[in-house]
Amino acid sequence: MARFGGRIPLLILASWAALGAAFGSDLQPPKAAIPASYFGMHIHHLAYPVPTPWPVPPVPQWRLWDANVTWADLQPARGQWRFEKLDGYVSLAEQHGTGLLLTLGGSPTWASARPQLKSNYYPGFSAEPANIEDWRAYVRTVVTRYKGRIRAYEIWNEPNLTEYWSGSMEQMLALTREASQIVRNVDPGALVVSPSATAAYGVPWLAEFLKSGGGQYVDVIAFHFYVDPHTLPPEEMLPIIQRVRQVLADNGLADKPVWNTETGWLPPAKLDSDELAAGFLARAFILSWAAGVQRFYWYAWDNQYTAIITYKEDSRSITPAGSAYGVTEQWLVGAKMASCTSTADHTWTCELRRSGKKEWVVWNTEGNRKFEVPRAWKVAKAKRLLQSPHPLKAVSVDIGPVPMMFANR
Repeated sequence: MARFGGRIPLLILASWAALGAAFGSDLQPPKAAIPASYFGMHIHHLAYPVPTPWPVPPVPQWRLWDANVTWADLQPARGQWRFEKLDGYVSLAEQHGTGLLLTLGGSPTWASARPQLKSNYYPGFSAEPANIEDWRAYVRTVVTRYKGRIRAYEIWNEPNLTEYWSGSMEQMLALTREASQIVRNVDPGALVVSPSATAAYGVPWLAEFLKSGGGQYVDVIAFHFYVDPHTLPPEEMLPIIQRVRQVLADNGLADKPVWNTETGWLPPAKLDSDELAAGFLARAFILSWAAGVQRFYWYAWDNQYTAIITYKEDSRSITPAGSAYGVTEQWLVGAKMASCTSTADHTWTCELRRSGKKEWVVWNTEGNRKFEVPRAWKVAKAKRLLQSPHPLKAVSVDIGPVPMMFANR
């Protein structure tokens, strides 16, 4: 989970907003059909005494973070292993046809170079291991045990934040290189995912990592496209995505896949309504694909400390945002996104094509507006994100921050 510290100067935020407006006016989505694997999730409490039920919406991909399976959890003492929880997660994922991304790292206190260092988790958690052999043994043990079952390994969580990583870039490169060699030797079918820097102020960390040669060790570039302040809308992810892709291009890695391995909305953000929260989630997934992100793990399904909650554990009920996750999957998976553009009045229009038919998703970031449905679309039905489809009886339709689908079917 990303925990942000100080705020960014308003001048910088203003420049990002201006860049986002320019970048967001005409996105160039990937030409491929949107795969189910684009949709990922964090699920935290499946192993609790009162466990969270498996989510109702399909969860094609699951990132294991804040799920008590870090290195410190799996190996609490030298020679002592606790795999019961991770074994259970792997079995559950297989039962539901869900792919797994395991985030490696988080030094156990016994293996840490600074065992008394305070962290968000265990003492010494954010430090590099004192002995690289301990890291090698950990990675090799995990990858050997789950060969063919866990298909992707992320090297570290949010190394641009000192509460997660207090070592040097050289040390992170060494951990990445060693882990990559082990994964590729033990389980050649598994993907090696880069350490995942977070937020706009994590872009310089990624640039240094790649400039130092880190890209050669990984198959996928991970990043957390959190917006900060957290009151900003999903459209503010776009300039961060553009900067990350530019950094890749600058290092000759433009074709390397980019995964958003963690993003949601966190306190102190407080959205005006459950419907708006659902709209934020849907817009985040739609725009991220349009901007070239190939996988997106939402944070989080069953975490009550986020600003956009998808499942309420106290009432054991799915929220509107949780329902929006499933609806957005239905809208996107299997479709090709032909275009995604915004106008001067902040109306977004994303065209989808599926089985020879066209559909359009439309919203306005600023509030309710009248939208003139183009006659050329020849659409017969409209569907707001959380409502049932209804016949389109008028040319002028009310739109707002919650996306609406226009279709012929």
